[in-house]
Amino acid sequence: MFKISEIKELIKLLDQTSVHELEIENEGYRLSIRKPGKTEVISVQPAPAQHTYPVVSVAPQQPAAAVETAAEKPAEASAAQVADQAGLHKIVSPMVGTFYSAPSPEAPSFVNTGDKINEKSVVCILEAMKLMNELEAEVKGEIVEVLVENGQLVEFGQTLFLVKPE
Repeated sequence: MFKISEIKELIKLLDQTSVHELEIENEGYRLSIRKPGKTEVISVQPAPAQHTYPVVSVAPQQPAAAVETAAEKPAEASAAQVADQAGLHKIVSPMVGTFYSAPSPEAPSFVNTGDKINEKSVVCILEAMKLMNELEAEVKGEIVEVLVENGQLVEFGQTLFLVKPE
């Protein structure tokens, strides 16, 4: 069963992203949240007992309904253009969540500009629904730029780091 506090947190998280629809199955219950213009809870109902693991599906919001601040869009576009022109590898977010640059607030960042990394180097933690997920670089090279700040909400597919591959 989903707790009201969890549903409220999911709605708040969905409001802050360009994700249009979220569907989650957990412990025999299914929760669907859609955002036509504003977020609304569509249904919470028992799910068919086919899965023994949680299922999460996310659909991107329609471009016409996307709401972005003027400061965010040009920065992302210019960083992507520079990366394409310079042959840099982009490390992108595999999920919607909160970006953490270090394992704890008092610990140093996993990586900084100029650091050498390999395929197994952990570059950040992405938190989604209270689960901490380590993100590995999957490329060997040097960090050229960190494009997000600690504690920032990131979207699926958003570029987090630019890496000069070796």
